[in-house]
Amino acid sequence: MKKIAFIILCAITLLPISARAFTLDDITSGKFRPQDVPESYPSTDGIHYYTATNGNTRIVKCEYRTGHEVDTLFDVKTARECELKQFDGFALSPDEKHLLIYADSEKIYRRSFKATYYTFEIRRNLLKPLSEGGKQQAAVYSPNGRMVAFVRDNNIFIKKLDYGTEVAVTRDGERNKIINGVPDWVYEEEFALTSTLQWSPDDATLAFVKFDESQVPEYSFSLYEGYCPAYPEYRLYPGYFTYKYPVAGETNSRVSVFSYTVETRALKEMKLPIPADSYIPRIKFTPDPSRLAVITLNRTQNQMDIYAVNPLSGVSKLLLRETDKAWINESALDNIVFYPDFFIMASCRSGYQHLYRYNYNGALAKQITRGEWNITAFLGYDDKNGAYFYESNQEGPLYKAVYKITEKGVETKLSGKTGTNTAVFNPSCSYFINRYSSSNEPLVVTVCDARGKTLRTLEDNATLKTWIAQCKLPQKEFFTCPNNAGDRMNGFLLKPSNFDPSKRYPVVMSQYSGPGSQSVLDKWGIDWEYYLAEQGFIVACVDGRGTGGRSRAYETAVYMQLGKFETEDQVAGAEYMRTLPYVDGSRIGIYGWSYGGYETLMAMSTGNGIYRAGVAIAPVTDWRYYDTIYAERFMRTPKENSDGYEQSAPITHAANLKGSLLLVSGTADDNVHYLNTLQYSAALVEAGKQFDTQIYTNKDHHIRGCNTRHHLFTKVCNFFTDKLK
Repeated sequence: MKKIAFIILCAITLLPISARAFTLDDITSGKFRPQDVPESYPSTDGIHYYTATNGNTRIVKCEYRTGHEVDTLFDVKTARECELKQFDGFALSPDEKHLLIYADSEKIYRRSFKATYYTFEIRRNLLKPLSEGGKQQAAVYSPNGRMVAFVRDNNIFIKKLDYGTEVAVTRDGERNKIINGVPDWVYEEEFALTSTLQWSPDDATLAFVKFDESQVPEYSFSLYEGYCPAYPEYRLYPGYFTYKYPVAGETNSRVSVFSYTVETRALKEMKLPIPADSYIPRIKFTPDPSRLAVITLNRTQNQMDIYAVNPLSGVSKLLLRETDKAWINESALDNIVFYPDFFIMASCRSGYQHLYRYNYNGALAKQITRGEWNITAFLGYDDKNGAYFYESNQEGPLYKAVYKITEKGVETKLSGKTGTNTAVFNPSCSYFINRYSSSNEPLVVTVCDARGKTLRTLEDNATLKTWIAQCKLPQKEFFTCPNNAGDRMNGFLLKPSNFDPSKRYPVVMSQYSGPGSQSVLDKWGIDWEYYLAEQGFIVACVDGRGTGGRSRAYETAVYMQLGKFETEDQVAGAEYMRTLPYVDGSRIGIYGWSYGGYETLMAMSTGNGIYRAGVAIAPVTDWRYYDTIYAERFMRTPKENSDGYEQSAPITHAANLKGSLLLVSGTADDNVHYLNTLQYSAALVEAGKQFDTQIYTNKDHHIRGCNTRHHLFTKVCNFFTDKLK
């Protein structure tokens, strides 16, 4: 008996292990989400960096080359007067002798939050609350580590650590009227801005932007009891959230730049020769404390000026003016970097985004990079060796790699694998942390030296790779197809893992399509579309005109007429799918979220009727309902472009909707207001068009939390199964 049992056991052991079918719950619960390493801060010594460990309970100093922990800066178990069990994040003072540690974070909008901040003096191992007056925002150390500036209730304060005193820099802050030091809603959303507090290099001055939003129209939306989040106080009667939201053509915040002199406590407004409706999306001190760089955009956002302003006199001088026939890319704002004798900026003036070096007299010193490809990020400059580091897509629009180029123009690729690479360099550019992924390989985080040599791996996601090997996952296939303008559009396909080329499958076109965006990239990301493919669909995506990673002409073709060329190109993509022998051309659907939801409605109404069904989640239905910065960047104001707004609105074309539609929204969407869905629904009703809806109570633009995403994507998959199978 024992011998027979042993033979049976061996036979079972030798049987191949079949891959398991993954579920939608596997995706929505995050099982395919890769692990990343905690945020790190490079040391000025060029050898070490600082990072959080042990579940955000310790902060340590590590060696780039070996990874050895050479020092423990903070530990919740041993720090004096510490009652924290863990923290949410930290920041290092410029002198590297102090830490700002924050906990109990409370989300405000997409990026902003307030929290309880603590100062920590490393030498004394002592943790102290930054302020007793309530949670703070945007806390930042002065360069010498002896002061911390922060915002509370729309006012700026400075904590002088030597004396334990707190000084009010401003006193006029008031909700929905005056904001000091942090941005209003629309600046945060569209300029990716969370703070304007800027210390001068000599610690003498604090500069900031004041937002006067008193004339900006208010917007309110209802809050209900609901679930996750639940508001018991609104069980019987709804509550309201009210904030300032300027829609296209309406009044924006009036912005101004101020300096505060620490010694004299003097506040001074900077003199900028700009129109009252201009934007000030960035301010930053250069290495010279007498030179504050103020970056402005006109309201049309096709002219960017860089001013050098003396913070004591308030007098400004124009350093550079950049113009564009369409719009200045928002990404250009974070690719302006100031050095002692020059500054670097990115420009699309050649037809592709490249790096340029300027002197402080405003003269162009040199164009650093050139070619029919785009710089996607400037990463640093090595002054000792005269080398610039950057991220670009010169291997092709689907890829990103890390490069070095010398003053003589000698270029070297530093990232080893083809896919999507992003890097963070230390100040001396002697080491960088590289994050790599591809459509077939999840995130790998490595430490590399300036020659691109991998020194060690911080995260390889080995556990996730083992999990992936056990699942029957569709493989992403990249392709190109033509549009009617003679371009080759980039696309990808997801086929069922048991794909049979002799069968004919229904297709769902998934897209975003917004200006400057890219959905077709060789990077890791397993989402609900993979599950849809396993249910017997082919999922396809094409990046049409307006999307990024290509030439400037390709991106700006949509200027002043959103929805027109995007629709033509989505239709061209669907027509291409019809030519494939394994596609049933009578069963094609389209899906999108936000701008993708907008384009879904446009394609189903102004396309050629090729779509049998579509799902539009949180869609803009008229750009006159959307915010000033985004809508006017691509469309100008409704007064300037009345016909463009009319023709670009799905509401205008509601009567021409063809195919079955599922319309999805969250009632507490602060970005694309629920109003968009309500107004479009009303237009469909008047046009006699039947449609399905799914509403999520108290959910914002992301429509997530607890069971929400699982419910949402179950609804979407069931809808396409019902309409396309």
